[in-house]
Amino acid sequence: MRGNALTGAGYLVRGASLLTRPTLRLFVLVPLAVNILIFSAVIWWGVSFLAGWLDSIMAGIPDWLGFLEWLLWPLVGLLVTLTTGYLFTAVAIVIASPFNNLLAEKVEEMLTGREVAGLEGLGAALAGVPRGIFRELAKLLYFVPMAALVLLLTFVPGLNALSPVLWFVFGAWMFSLEFLDYPMDNHNLSFAAVRDACRERRLSSLGFGGLVALCTGIPLVNFVVVPAAVAGGTLFWVEEVAADGHLAGREAG
Repeated sequence: MRGNALTGAGYLVRGASLLTRPTLRLFVLVPLAVNILIFSAVIWWGVSFLAGWLDSIMAGIPDWLGFLEWLLWPLVGLLVTLTTGYLFTAVAIVIASPFNNLLAEKVEEMLTGREVAGLEGLGAALAGVPRGIFRELAKLLYFVPMAALVLLLTFVPGLNALSPVLWFVFGAWMFSLEFLDYPMDNHNLSFAAVRDACRERRLSSLGFGGLVALCTGIPLVNFVVVPAAVAGGTLFWVEEVAADGHLAGREAG
């Protein structure tokens, strides 16, 4: 397999370091603000739902077992953290996708010194929200059958022991496609071209997407993992994919 897993993981680390550049701050702050608003809403909903669920459970438990509430709350907190981490990332990607395209555009221009014919400004990014959401939903049509297959395998005796590994590999593949798509979409390349690019560099893709998948479940880190992954995906595009020069004829329809 082509590519290098460590190099792929390094794209995320290097992408995070790019976010401090003064020329990128505005384009980072807007999607970051969107991420924080979404995360706060998801946390509020998750805590409210699980608190009500816990209260209903405790209502049926005798008073002398009331101490169990203090044992259950840490478990509830862990469940909220993990669930909201993945849910937040998925929702933030869909809603902030045009801003992520704009960030990818500015990162590429900074890396190459060449102008990218992209969204050109926050107003254009706002106007591109419907198209961005439509493209994200189209990607879901590719991801959902794969997720359903992995979910099915988790209930198969013997194979279910491998389910944590399968879920991690699925997440790594999904995130590599997701964040490489932004710079490639800016060049009017189809999602089929994105899939081909990741397949041809499978090790780099899994290294990059694998580290993104790990970071989405870490509280506070998941605030910045999306813009860092957009920048990292753009590095991946510039340094590995675009350099190959055999993507002609793969424009998006």
